Amino acid sequence: MTPGTNDAQDCPPEILRGLDAHTTVTLAYGDADGPGACAVLYAVTPEGRLVFVSARTTRHGRALAADGTVAFTAQADGQDWQSLTGIQGSGVCALLTGAERDRAWAVYRARFPFVDADPRLAGALARTELWELRPTRLRLVDNARGFGHKLEWTAP
Repeated sequence: MTPGTNDAQDCPPEILRGLDAHTTVTLAYGDADGPGACAVLYAVTPEGRLVFVSARTTRHGRALAADGTVAFTAQADGQDWQSLTGIQGSGVCALLTGAERDRAWAVYRARFPFVDADPRLAGALARTELWELRPTRLRLVDNARGFGHKLEWTAP
């Protein structure tokens, strides 16, 4: 989320650091079968978009392709209540194609070098869909600053 973009020009740096501190996001979505959730590895682009790999043939892939609206959380497991920190948010997911996909794929591979280390994995992931999540609201929760401490950002 770099200044000068229409993505998050005024997003507090603490929230951006919170996004960078984690690698797995749990996406919550809804479809005809009701609510659902899935966990995916993500990388953050310079514009502050979260990019992740998932097939459109999965339940969540079909839901994202149909609507794209999600809520999400990112936090480390095993935290105690006094130091609990993480990100909560909402946004819209969309499939990436062409040059946008190529740029995002480079960001993803840089964040997860193990992808390129295994040719079978790299090939399999290169053939599946790459998505972006554009946050519309972000909330950093940081109990180390006091129980229930929150810092929030909403897209302009």
